Amino acid sequence: NAGTEADVYISVYGERGDTGSRQLLRPQKPKKFLKGQTDIFAVEAVHLGRLYKIVIGHNGLGSGNGWFLDKVVIKDPTTDLDYTFRCQRWLDQGQDDGNIVRELTVTDDSTFPGRRELELKRKKTWAAEKWKFQEGNTLQFYNRLTRGFICLSPDGRPDALGDKKNKYGKVFFMWMYA
Repeated sequence: NAGTEADVYISVYGERGDTGSRQLLRPQKPKKFLKGQTDIFAVEAVHLGRLYKIVIGHNGLGSGNGWFLDKVVIKDPTTDLDYTFRCQRWLDQGQDDGNIVRELTVTDDSTFPGRRELELKRKKTWAAEKWKFQEGNTLQFYNRLTRGFICLSPDGRPDALGDKKNKYGKVFFMWMYA
């Protein structure tokens, strides 16, 4: 009973405006919104720029109108970007929080085109630097603005004085710029 027979509506929001509420019609399958099924719809609209949210819901009519929505993926034919909006919740007056309308924000990399490259650089940097955070090591952070040290000891205690010579042995300096 995760599908719905109710009429489903969507509003798509982008940096240049929104589509307004649109009923999802003309599915490519004879029955729409069935459990475990992927439904595909064409929604005509002006180019909205980068998409950032959708509002999706149903009218609550019909028997078995509750609906578990996993996600919505919108393919922008102008930019060839896919926007993913994860829901993984019920749109049902008798399930979850009782809402039949959800506002979902984009959850994929398309909102920041360089995110994948940035994430790869972050992983490479972490792989090279994670040894500093091993158990038993003490970190000292130097702030050029205050010209002071903050020491983070192995037990997690911060020391604002940050003594350069301490009982923990290995001390690593990290320069932080603000």
